[in-house]
Amino acid sequence: MKRFLAVFLGSPASMDAWKALPESERNRREADGMKAWGDWVRKHEAAFVDHGSPLGKTKRIAAKGIGDVRNELAAWTVVEAESHDAAASMFEGHPHFSIFPGDAVEVMECLPMPEG
Repeated sequence: MKRFLAVFLGSPASMDAWKALPESERNRREADGMKAWGDWVRKHEAAFVDHGSPLGKTKRIAAKGIGDVRNELAAWTVVEAESHDAAASMFEGHPHFSIFPGDAVEVMECLPMPEG
């Protein structure tokens, strides 16, 4: 089995639109979304290597120094699957973008570190 990192993405515009919803609507969608997310996790439980977590604010470190940035990274998880396509298919219709304001999930293989 290969390991794959899944990164949940959400644009700042999507998050701003979510925050603009009435609180009652956000609460309803959040409850529906968390139930659907839990159902999705149970369906794919055997594939999880690390359930991951939501991601907080970002600092970018570059040659010129450290600064605050806003990006699309929202959460991550690590799964195992036979192939890249099999891993990707697990996220089709995921509540991250079907209920929550997330825009996409990107899935990439975790490659072995080169020796040396």
